[in-house]
Amino acid sequence: MYKFDVKGIVMNFSTEEKDNFTVVVSGVEKLDATNASELKSTLLVVNKNSVNNIVLDMSKSVYCDSSGLSAILLGNRLCKDAGGKFVIASLKPNVQKLIEISQLNSVLNIVESAEEAIKVLA
Repeated sequence: MYKFDVKGIVMNFSTEEKDNFTVVVSGVEKLDATNASELKSTLLVVNKNSVNNIVLDMSKSVYCDSSGLSAILLGNRLCKDAGGKFVIASLKPNVQKLIEISQLNSVLNIVESAEEAIKVLA
């Protein structure tokens, strides 16, 4: 699943606008320094478009490093500062483990699926 911008550049993250939130879908297997800045940019653009609630669908990402965690935390902070919610859905075991080791599971809203995230935001 690749989305292309107007210049034909492959986009690793797609967005889908819903009624009161936007779903950002990670299309990368590894969320790391090579693409974390693109996720940050995507989250910033979504937030600047007056979206306070964001669901990050991580179902395709099996690995995440500190750069990826930084991007995730940016999304969380943007939504919190705007009075909204940031929900992460469909974490793979390795990514879930990293978040737990980092003790971010107490800070982040994590759910099993995108459908469950929608219920949290409803």
